[in-house]
Amino acid sequence: MQLDNTDLLILNHLIENARESASNIADSVGMSVPAVTERIKKLQDSGVIRGYSVDINKQKLGMDVNAFITIISESSAYFEDVVNQANNSQNVVSCYTTTGTGSHILLVEVENTTSLEKLLRDIQSWPGVKRTETQLILSSYKSTKLLIKKEEEHVRS
Repeated sequence: MQLDNTDLLILNHLIENARESASNIADSVGMSVPAVTERIKKLQDSGVIRGYSVDINKQKLGMDVNAFITIISESSAYFEDVVNQANNSQNVVSCYTTTGTGSHILLVEVENTTSLEKLLRDIQSWPGVKRTETQLILSSYKSTKLLIKKEEEHVRS
């Protein structure tokens, strides 16, 4: 799907607030409500918008420790095993395949360091996991990025 600047503006509104009304978005981008609604539907139907989610403050729910865990595998033969194990772990928020030292990087959320230690022992028992490296996240300052307009893209090139 080819996106124009209006599509990018609409997406930016939804990135900032997925519950933004079509009326408010329409006012902001200078279009009618039905036109904005139709564009959002096209973005959904084309797969550009995959869904909507809720941003939960996990600390308020007792999930106080976040970490990145790099998995160093014995071989690429265990690639799918690691992905399947990550998908089945409730503490794994995201699983990324990477280049470099490790084969996968996991973003995990746990209650405390004791539960992190238990999770690490579990991950280290997964098929093909040779070892892990863990980085605790102390603070997070930015988690979303607005899309740039087409003109800005050319200026940056």
